[in-house]
This record gives sequence, C-alpha cells and structure tokens, in this order.
Amino acid sequence: MKNVGKPVLEVCLSPALLHLYNTKGSVVVIIDIFRATSTITAALHNGAKCVIPVSSVADCIAIGEAIPDSLTAGERDGKVAEGLQHGNSPLEYPADFVNDKTLVLTTTNGTRLLHMVENAAEIVIGSFLNLSVLCDYLLAQNLNVLLGCASWKDKFNLEDTLFAGAVIHRLQHAFEINCDAARAARHLYNSSGGENFIEFLKDSSHYRRLSAFGLEHDMEYCVTPDLHPVVPRLKGQQIVISVPE
Repeated sequence: MKNVGKPVLEVCLSPALLHLYNTKGSVVVIIDIFRATSTITAALHNGAKCVIPVSSVADCIAIGEAIPDSLTAGERDGKVAEGLQHGNSPLEYPADFVNDKTLVLTTTNGTRLLHMVENAAEIVIGSFLNLSVLCDYLLAQNLNVLLGCASWKDKFNLEDTLFAGAVIHRLQHAFEINCDAARAARHLYNSSGGENFIEFLKDSSHYRRLSAFGLEHDMEYCVTPDLHPVVPRLKGQQIVISVPE
C-alpha cells in the first residue's frame, strides 16, 4: 500500500541484522558495491537477458548447464570460484560479450543477502553505477525503503554504507528517517565530501583485500556514479531491468 504521509527509510548495515527490520511491503535495495551489485547493473545495462542470483557454486554450475547461452560467474573471498567460467567484475561483461546472454551469478555477500529478504514489495539492486536513476525510482514508488548492505561476511564495511549515505543525501527530504544506521551512513557520506569516493575508500578493509588481487581498476569503476542508468529488479528467480508498468 502506498504511503499517505512520508514513507520511512532505514538502513541495515549487515545481513546479520536483517531480522531486526520489517521488510513487508517495503522496497529493499540490495547493496554490494565491491562488487556484486555493480556487476549486475553493468551486465544488464550492457544487454544481458537477465541475471540469475544463486547462493551456491554448485547451483550456479547446474543452472548454467541447463540454460543455453548462459555464463556462470561468481567469486568466493574475492577470487573466481572454482568451477565457474567468469568472475565478479563489472568490467568482464561488456556489451559485445554479455549481450543476449543469461548471467548466473553467485558471490560471497550480495547474492546471499538477496536470498534472505522476505515479504518485500520488491527487491532492487543499488550501486554507484545507477545511483541517480535508483533514487528517482525510489521516490516514485512512495513506499518504505530499506537499504540493505551486504557487508563482508556479516561485518560492517565502508563502501556499502557510503553508498547508502549517498542515497540518503538525495532522498532525505522525501522520507521519514529515524534510524541511527541511516544517520551514520549520511555522516559517512558527508565525511567523504561527496566526490572522489575511491580515495575515501582506499583506507578500507575490502579495498585492501581486493587490491591484493590487482583489482584497483575494478573498484574505481564500481564507485563511478551513473555509468549504467538502469534499475535492476528481482522478478521471480531472475533479475531484470525494471520497466514502467
């Protein structure tokens, strides 16, 4: 049901805290900046048919074998998972490669959180890559919003919270915010200066972790706003680009 007054916006800083929030009837935004939600957004904007998020490598392989023109992809602990064809980098899926293909994806954090959400009005994908169009979409829904940070193995991380703060910075006038996690995310965003996010995030555990694998360019790409202006939405078992109904 649409809200009569201002809808409520909250932030969940970790999947371990999700049970504390009522997601029934809300729009839940899945946030995994480094790198699942960035990869999903880029792949769909570059022409993928859909993304099928799965929780395990075994399921990823099995589903990929059953679907023609599919790509199995994913990571565990930042590296390409054994048995999968491709990794969890948005740069791996340019249009000339991913167009008209199905991407079957499993990741350490993002796809796990997505499968944990229950009873939401809808589940959408958030990243810096689609920041502006996502904010416009959330405004148009006039529903309560939960920004769900995938974190790192249930531990708080800076990049997902920073993105939540960027969303709040843009939408705070239109939502009721009485959530200290949301306030903290907004303060983090303000501390970043609202630009040059990659410099701000270099002193973060996940940046250091992925840098060890030579993924600095990946992360710089992931924090570039509005490169892929689409809103990915979970529809059944697939993530597709949301279109006006």
